[in-house]
Amino acid sequence: MENQASVGIIANPMAGRDVRRLVARATSMTPETKRDQVARAAIGAAAGGATRIFVCAEPFRISASAVENLDVGAEITVLDTGATLHAEDTARAAVAMREAGCGALVVLGGDGTNRIVAKAWPDAPLVPLSTGTNNVFPVSVEATLAGAACGLVASGRVSLDEASRRAKVVTVDIDGGEQDLALIDAVVLVGDRVGNLLPFDPKNIARVVLARAEPAAVGTSPIGGLLEPSGFDDDFGVDVKCAPGHLHVHGEARDPRTRRLLAPISPGLYRAVEVTDARRIDLGEVIEVCGPCVLAFDGDREHTLAAGQRARLTVVRQGPRVLDVAQALQLAAQRGSFVDREDWRDSLDERANVGCC
Repeated sequence: MENQASVGIIANPMAGRDVRRLVARATSMTPETKRDQVARAAIGAAAGGATRIFVCAEPFRISASAVENLDVGAEITVLDTGATLHAEDTARAAVAMREAGCGALVVLGGDGTNRIVAKAWPDAPLVPLSTGTNNVFPVSVEATLAGAACGLVASGRVSLDEASRRAKVVTVDIDGGEQDLALIDAVVLVGDRVGNLLPFDPKNIARVVLARAEPAAVGTSPIGGLLEPSGFDDDFGVDVKCAPGHLHVHGEARDPRTRRLLAPISPGLYRAVEVTDARRIDLGEVIEVCGPCVLAFDGDREHTLAAGQRARLTVVRQGPRVLDVAQALQLAAQRGSFVDREDWRDSLDERANVGCC
């Protein structure tokens, strides 16, 4: 469908509520907080020039309740994609919004939520808002302004090319033809299992391949970031080899060069990681790993490699188009996009004015 200044807002109701936050010291994101963020993003999108705004229905009614009383001069549609509070909900939402012609997305979630969006819509133009447990990929920006940036791009007031750049990702090619990706980190674990929802035990970490190695982050990204930083704009990734506790990967002896790195592997949770090597890797360089092991992507354990089964991990700049909110608004300011514009009065204004006069 042709883009008609349409913005989509995807809010994962389960983001920021998993057990990893309970065993650390993180605060869970409440449905009320997400609802208010969705409302603010919708208001910003309309102010930026969006004429159509799409959200998705789900059992908690976070997005539906956020927009049901908004009157902001844009057509608002609640899409029913059959959400059941599973990961597939986010994928279906991304596909539905692409098919609806959305020119930009606001995504409320963490690394895992945005990874699902990227798998469903590889070059999605988006602003990822931080509401998850692992939040390296998302940004900390006011939802109102995230929506405004999306509205500016969707309406053509600011072009996607001048206000965004494609993100790096780790592509994964597993023997047998299966493919996957990670937005931030692909972790090789030994002595672990798919389905384990607890934070990674450093004794189980054998290797980490990072699209972004951020020293000012929480999770496995700082395992590389505290040794060999690599940010969003750096055209290289980082490969970290670890000595997983008393276990020896593929029968190798413990490397005498091992360094003990204290890293924040979860909110409020620092743990020592035994690192044997950390180096930059070029975009396109293939890192091969061999089972038996578990592969985890962006904090989620996803695949089990059998003994002898191999996977190839590659950092490439083929991820979503991430909007630079500040850049979009700077360009809008230069072009007078918010000058000589009318405002609107919605139900919140009316409630605030009751009894004032």
